[in-house]
Amino acid sequence: MNRPGQTSRIAERFASLKASGRGALLTYLQAYDPDPATSLAILRGLPGAGADVIEIGVAFTDPMADGPAIQLAAQRALKSGATLSRTLALVRDFRAEEQATPIVLMGYYNPILSYGIDRFCIDAASSGVDGLIIVDVPPEEADEIEPQAKANGLDLIRLVAPTTDDARLPGVLAATSGFVYYVSITGITGTKSATRESLAAEIPRIRRHTDLPIAIGFGIRTPAQAAEAASIADGAVVGTALVDVLKDSLDEQGRAKPDTVRRVLDAVRALADAVRGNA
Repeated sequence: MNRPGQTSRIAERFASLKASGRGALLTYLQAYDPDPATSLAILRGLPGAGADVIEIGVAFTDPMADGPAIQLAAQRALKSGATLSRTLALVRDFRAEEQATPIVLMGYYNPILSYGIDRFCIDAASSGVDGLIIVDVPPEEADEIEPQAKANGLDLIRLVAPTTDDARLPGVLAATSGFVYYVSITGITGTKSATRESLAAEIPRIRRHTDLPIAIGFGIRTPAQAAEAASIADGAVVGTALVDVLKDSLDEQGRAKPDTVRRVLDAVRALADAVRGNA
């Protein structure tokens, strides 16, 4: 676990990649989609396939920031038994073999509140989680969880959108650690993509207010888009496209097939090659 005052895995990974002259590939995995064993197999394969930072989605019944693909992934995960405590167990199983790759939990506040905030932050850190993206907790309400997260060495990663104006931006960024997650579109995940021109204008605006790395997400689907985003900012987040690869690999009953894990990891390798300039 990260201890308060120590450099986090997230900071170390972004610094290392910056020193090597490239951006990061951040990949999203919905915990327990479509079942625990397949989810763990994909998770364990992600670092070798080229994921620099891994986001793990915590299944929730009302994922309002997410588009249809991730909503359906959450439904599959819930059907296969996903809970917050089981998601933390998934991270512990991953950490038994892999210590270097940062893990960020992405989800909503209700499961954390139900779990217990103090208990959650302690358990998340001890399980090997490095950062949290809590979509529906704005900076104005961060005192609900920020002290406990900070005390346990967990980065609180904020979302910044095109609609975050210059008056609000410094306040959002002041409450952020780890990296800044730039939501490149106005809308839900996986529904459209931002233009290079809009990204080239927005990323410098954010950089004027922070030294933190910036990762671009929401709407990055192809290796070319990932490479472009990672070159404009410090990283590219790919979620819906990978969830779609997984979904398309399932049988008619929604169960994993023998090639499900391979197909997802192959998609990650294609993204990683593009981000690294090897495509």
